[in-house]
Amino acid sequence: MELAVINHKGQETGRKVTLSDSVFAIEPNDNAIYLDVKQYLANQRQGTHKSKERNEVAGSTKKIKKQKGTGGARAGSLKAPNFRGGGRVFGPKPRDYSFKLNKKLKQLARKSALSYKLKDNSLMVLEDVSFETPKTKNYIALLNSLSFADKKTLLVLPEENKNVFLSSRNLPKAKVVTVNDVNTYQLLHADQLVLCEGSVSKLETILSK
Repeated sequence: MELAVINHKGQETGRKVTLSDSVFAIEPNDNAIYLDVKQYLANQRQGTHKSKERNEVAGSTKKIKKQKGTGGARAGSLKAPNFRGGGRVFGPKPRDYSFKLNKKLKQLARKSALSYKLKDNSLMVLEDVSFETPKTKNYIALLNSLSFADKKTLLVLPEENKNVFLSSRNLPKAKVVTVNDVNTYQLLHADQLVLCEGSVSKLETILSK
C-alpha cells in the first residue's frame, strides 16, 4: 500500500512511500497484543509494596490478659492481626512483576498494532523532522499544521533527535520515540501515529528479522 508523504505544513509533497504488507497489512493477532501490553505494564511496576507482619510491628510482647476465665478468646500479644495496630496477615510483599515474552511474539504484536492503525486511517507519513533549537512552540506549531493539536500523537523518528524530543516533552498528549524504542502499548495508546519518512524502512527492517 502507498501513502502520501506530508510536509510540515500539512500538505502533500508529491512523494509516496510504499508500506510493506507483511508489516502494515497483516491479520492482527489480539492475543499477541494483549500479552505484549501486559508485559509492558507489568515491567513499569516497582513492586516495592510491603506491609508489616506481626513479628515486624513495634510493641510489647507481654501477655495482655490471663489465659482463662475472661469469657473471651485467649490472646497472647497486642501485635496479633486481630488487634488494632497489629500485623497484617498475608499482606503484600516486594516482588518482581516482569515476565519474558518471545521476540517473535513481540514482533507480531507490533505488526498487529501497526495494521490496526493503518486500517483505522490513524497512520501518517511525515517528512523528516528536525529543529535547530528545543522549543515547545515549534512542536505545537507542527501539531497545529497537521490538525493534531487535540489528539494523542506518537511521532516515530528514524534516529535520536534531542531537540525534537525536548520540544515535545512538556506536552502531555505528545510522545516522541525512535524506531528502536517503539512498543505496542505506545502504538495503541496514541490516537494518531506519525511516522517520519526515514523511519518507515527502518521499522520494516526491524520487524522483518
